[in-house]
Amino acid sequence: MSNTQIDYVKEKKSVQIITRLFIDDFENVLKERYGAHVTFDDAHVKTTDVYVERYLGEKLKIHINGKPQPFIFIGKALDMGVAKCYLEIEDVNEINTFKITNQTLFDLFTEQQHIIKLDINSKQKSFVLTKQNDNAVLNFN
Repeated sequence: MSNTQIDYVKEKKSVQIITRLFIDDFENVLKERYGAHVTFDDAHVKTTDVYVERYLGEKLKIHINGKPQPFIFIGKALDMGVAKCYLEIEDVNEINTFKITNQTLFDLFTEQQHIIKLDINSKQKSFVLTKQNDNAVLNFN
């Protein structure tokens, strides 16, 4: 089970994302996917961040108003066995439609579920994504 919180901060024209994944699962999927020694200990921060950013870029997709939006990987923090990854999409003037596809950890865990919590345009929604249903779409028109 993972958790992703997405907030649209209209004043900053920014979509701010925090995705939380269990460290051991995340390390295992990165090792499997890239064949590298990946660990979240302090000695390997820069190398691990490269793999985290690449993996999230491949597995977490966001479309705003029908257009794919690249995100900026700001960094990560470790908290009691969970990796909290901070992402941002800049220069978002308005959101009429929002689509998220989250395929993280499906590489290793077919029963993986993702809880997605959105706060966009003062509307709050939650979704549970699975391998069989890996995306959610919101319309604000």
